[in-house]
Amino acid sequence: MSFPEPEPKLQRPHDSNSHSSTGVSILRRRVVVTGIGVVSPNGIGIKSFWQAIRSGASGIDTISLFDPASLSCQIAGEVKDFQPADYLPPKDLRRVGRAVPLAIAAAKEALRAAGVDATEMSLEQRRSWGVILGSGGGTPDFIEQQYRLYFTDQVRKASAYNISSSTIGTLSSEISQYFGFKGPSHIISTGCGSSTDAIGYSFNMIRFGLADHLITGGVDATITPGIMLGFSIMKAVSCSHNEDPQRASRPFDRLRDGFILGEGAWILILEEREQALTRGAPIYAEVLGYASTCDAFHAVRLDPTGEEPARAMGLALQDANLAKEEVGYIALHGTSTVLNDRTETQAAKLCFGRRAYDIPMSSIKSMIGHPQGASGAAGVTAAILGMIHNVVPPTINYEEPDPECDLNYVPNRALEKQVEISLCNCISFGSKNSALVLARANGK
Repeated sequence: MSFPEPEPKLQRPHDSNSHSSTGVSILRRRVVVTGIGVVSPNGIGIKSFWQAIRSGASGIDTISLFDPASLSCQIAGEVKDFQPADYLPPKDLRRVGRAVPLAIAAAKEALRAAGVDATEMSLEQRRSWGVILGSGGGTPDFIEQQYRLYFTDQVRKASAYNISSSTIGTLSSEISQYFGFKGPSHIISTGCGSSTDAIGYSFNMIRFGLADHLITGGVDATITPGIMLGFSIMKAVSCSHNEDPQRASRPFDRLRDGFILGEGAWILILEEREQALTRGAPIYAEVLGYASTCDAFHAVRLDPTGEEPARAMGLALQDANLAKEEVGYIALHGTSTVLNDRTETQAAKLCFGRRAYDIPMSSIKSMIGHPQGASGAAGVTAAILGMIHNVVPPTINYEEPDPECDLNYVPNRALEKQVEISLCNCISFGSKNSALVLARANGK
């Protein structure tokens, strides 16, 4: 299995300048992905993850992080065989949530892939690197543990970091501190689209000259008793496959009945293209466009018309200066809930018209579950690897077609296809919608 070496040019150049509504020329620098790191339920490391995605291997199983016997849904997409102590000493692990070592592990792999060694950087170099991550839940395991101490009369065991480590912003702070990066350190938390938005914000910061190098993507580790209970009460998760976990997440299938909670970290290194080429960095893909909209409809339900997610996709393509006919693959949000999958299908039809039936599109949540705010970065990663290897990832567990979900979801087996342009779609609670456009690198 080969991965890209440093490459001096991309498959499709992007306009470096555009015009604002006032007619003023705005310099837009090109933004490329130079590193990828993965800690996923179906594979730790980019090669293991891609092998699992390509072969349709599920990482969903019975929950082992705690005893789920009292819950109606007892399965999830856990990261298996992960050793947090390989990344942080015990004293640090006691003061942070599980998401922190997950993110550190993925960030270390991404930086290594990008040919970056933070320990060799000067102060000035470290000031040019920042962190913008997406996370929907932050550190709920740490928070629930601290509450448990209080309610079981073990207050003396509570952490002195109770407040600081409970804030969602601690995730980017910990990454910045770990690597010594002194540029912007932000968390974007917009629900399930958090990491899509984080990548989009990073893209804009670099192309408009506000940053040069950013660690971005997403991390979430929300498989906790409290979170699982909450989603069960909402009837958002599937509770009918406890005995056959790997068949539980079934986006767009007629028998889908809820999502399966997942966890993990998918981290990208974004850089300004010319600086990346100057230092001989590998180029995995180019980010071309980003947009977001809001249904302004309901706290958890989508507007069933699909108009705003369709508009987000259209605006992202407009931002990328691309025609809809140029899209070769769509990475769908595809949660395996009845309303989400139906609405996303409708949105694709609204955006692409009859051509929606010709575009291969899929949801890797069928294999990893729904890693909440990290899900967008997971889809982006799979889309990039698919473009590198000329393979479209499948949607597994697609067994009974739904008349209301009648597009090409690449059922059950990967599709051999060269894709030049991928569109990545995300839909969040609060009826938020986000879309990213990526171009294939001319990798070897």
